[in-house]
Amino acid sequence: MKRRTLSTTAAFAVATALLLTACGGGDDGSADSDQIEGAGQRSEQPSKSAEPAAPAAPEQEKPDGVDVSLPADMKLVFDWDKPEDKNEAAAMDDAANYVRAIYHGIDKRTTDAAALVAYSKGQGLTYGQTQINARLEGGWTATGTRRHYQATTRSTPAGDAVEVAFCVDSTKFYSKEVKTGKVIKGTPSLTDFDHFKIIMLKAPTGDGLWQASEVYVEGKAAKCQ
Repeated sequence: MKRRTLSTTAAFAVATALLLTACGGGDDGSADSDQIEGAGQRSEQPSKSAEPAAPAAPEQEKPDGVDVSLPADMKLVFDWDKPEDKNEAAAMDDAANYVRAIYHGIDKRTTDAAALVAYSKGQGLTYGQTQINARLEGGWTATGTRRHYQATTRSTPAGDAVEVAFCVDSTKFYSKEVKTGKVIKGTPSLTDFDHFKIIMLKAPTGDGLWQASEVYVEGKAAKCQ
């Protein structure tokens, strides 16, 4: 697990940077810099979807009862090691729960699921709702396995903001028509690989909850192949 320090200014300047970034994939020049540059927010295409961890019940439900469960045919695999830093480990866990919450909403056909509201805020909430709405409008859900890997974290000196970055492989994750159950499979390509950066903020409730406040996605991420 690679750890870096994220300047407080960079963490909270992300919102401003995002407002200047148009939707669509783009290159990210922030690999080894404290200044986070927006890679460009990209709405994932309805032809593919995401997944939560394989075992359902115990690991997809938090002690507070927030439901992020998914159907058996929709699997999200988080193939990464937790960082030693307690805050970064907690932020990484809830970044995974945020992804699960989005696909839970897709499965339940709603943008109002409690999980999405619990694990996101601001632009992070808007991003999640946009992803769900795209599939609701297209009549799609998801099936298969979506793999998340090569995760890194970096945090502010105060430890109240953490950037969780990771790769996504959707080569075995497909769209499925809700009405017919037909699975749409395309030819695997670079478009199946994305690189995410999610800014997680510690919730003011003090119960250990972290929320996704900003999401950046680099599409066609060759570094993730």
